[in-house]
Amino acid sequence: MAFGTMISGAGKAVRGLLRLAGRPARRAHGERGIVVQPYRGYGSRTEIFVIGRVFRQAPAPRSALTVRRMLHDIGRRIARRAVADAPLTARFHGCEQRIHTDSDGYFRVHLRLPAPVPDGREWHEVALTLEAPDVVEATARVFIPPERSRFVVISDIDDTVMVTGVANVFGMMWRLFVQGANSRTAFPGVTAFYRALYDGAGGDERNPMLYVSRAPWGIYDVLDEFFRRHGIPVGPILFLREWGMRWSSPLPRKAVDHKRMLIDHMLDVYRDLPVVLIGDSGQHDPEVYRRIVAEHGDRVLAVYIRNVSKDAGRADEIAAMAEEAVAHGSSLLLAADSIAMAEHAADLGLIQPGRVPLVRGEKVREEGDGEDHPIRRADAAEVEDVVEGQGDEDESVVVEPRSGRR
Repeated sequence: MAFGTMISGAGKAVRGLLRLAGRPARRAHGERGIVVQPYRGYGSRTEIFVIGRVFRQAPAPRSALTVRRMLHDIGRRIARRAVADAPLTARFHGCEQRIHTDSDGYFRVHLRLPAPVPDGREWHEVALTLEAPDVVEATARVFIPPERSRFVVISDIDDTVMVTGVANVFGMMWRLFVQGANSRTAFPGVTAFYRALYDGAGGDERNPMLYVSRAPWGIYDVLDEFFRRHGIPVGPILFLREWGMRWSSPLPRKAVDHKRMLIDHMLDVYRDLPVVLIGDSGQHDPEVYRRIVAEHGDRVLAVYIRNVSKDAGRADEIAAMAEEAVAHGSSLLLAADSIAMAEHAADLGLIQPGRVPLVRGEKVREEGDGEDHPIRRADAAEVEDVVEGQGDEDESVVVEPRSGRR
């Protein structure tokens, strides 16, 4: 590659990094320093849920989107200040709710609707009005699944959808922009598999795709760009802590694990739909998912755990979760790759069988390996051995009721 071309490519990558880092400051709703920033919400035809934030932000300069302007936008974003106890009104489908922001400026809308939303489209708009200290209008988008949806997918992000990167935001942005869209930020095959789940066995089910993470809200736009670049079905992305990206507080605040609470709420909103849980063998997914299976096992169609850890502590939790799944007539797949997940999902009738070759083809293009590794039936003890690294690292094992799959 010519030196000039390399310099030009590096310049484009840096501009991409700067543009994305400053994007939230440019897209925020508000003209005079007070901003209402809603995030994508989710709901059913009888209730909706939206999270957002109110903050103060320096007014936007009247200039073209140059490097200097992008740096200025990043500075405006860093210097944001939360607006606590601010009153807002949310209106949707003949219903409204008045709420106040918390001490960090966040607000939560939970509307129970007087009449079901008509079937016909998935994304709906919720009108938000900030009443003080200034009047600001904003619009939130909410996903409401159609009647043909058959199940809900609840997925972790880090080490499940993407290769480790949520906690390392700058490394993730570097891979996205400097190394390019084909860099290994997503697990090979995950895009095709998640599209298959979204479409379902019917091919057009539009099953809700909900993503949860322990990451800070401050990287919402980075993850949004990651999903867009990889073509992964979008849905609400819910984070579990705030990262104080301010001059006075540049370090992450202590994380409080609300993942189980969020998933319980999702299960309540979609109380008429069964669920597919997708996570990984590291961090806290095994503990959280085990409790979900124990309390809602009759609704869990399958649990998919990507095997990324050789931690004995995680192994104990996954084995216990496998036993819980079997006790409720469900199954747990400890998967070496996305192909194994897709094959199992096709066998369960969750996706179209014709989608499995697409997952395999994507893995071949991205990793050069589309070899089949048969899924071995096992018991909980054998699952524990696999997590601890005993045996073939490319092996996928499934624990399911002896009478077979649902």
